[in-house]
Amino acid sequence: MAFLKPTGLLGIDLTYLQTIVFILVIAALVQFVEMFLKKNMVSLYEALGVYLPLITTNCAVLGVALTNVQKDYNFVQSVVNGIGISVGFTIAIVMLAGIREKMEYNDVPHTFQGSPIVLITSGLMAIAFFGFSGLI
Repeated sequence: MAFLKPTGLLGIDLTYLQTIVFILVIAALVQFVEMFLKKNMVSLYEALGVYLPLITTNCAVLGVALTNVQKDYNFVQSVVNGIGISVGFTIAIVMLAGIREKMEYNDVPHTFQGSPIVLITSGLMAIAFFGFSGLI
């Protein structure tokens, strides 16, 4: 009867999602702050400009640092991990920008224009990048 015993979320090993959840929580909070400032404190919103969304990018950098600490990397391994992640992120962003430029001239249905087609494209890119997961 062990299969009837409820385990809950604590019984499932979800520690690999810790960094992703961290980044998503910070990104959501930054978005809420940005919306609040845009509606209630327009002068502060305009003064912050592009620096408010950069907080989300900085939490991705912090996520890499947390990964280095969690995996107990030494200095050289941390540097290689940081460089590898930044190069991979750069490749993914440049590829997504190139694909979005190509999609500007294609006939995309109205319901998929904007964020939906970007999410679909990102999902397909993630599937393609997943093929490289066991190479190194």
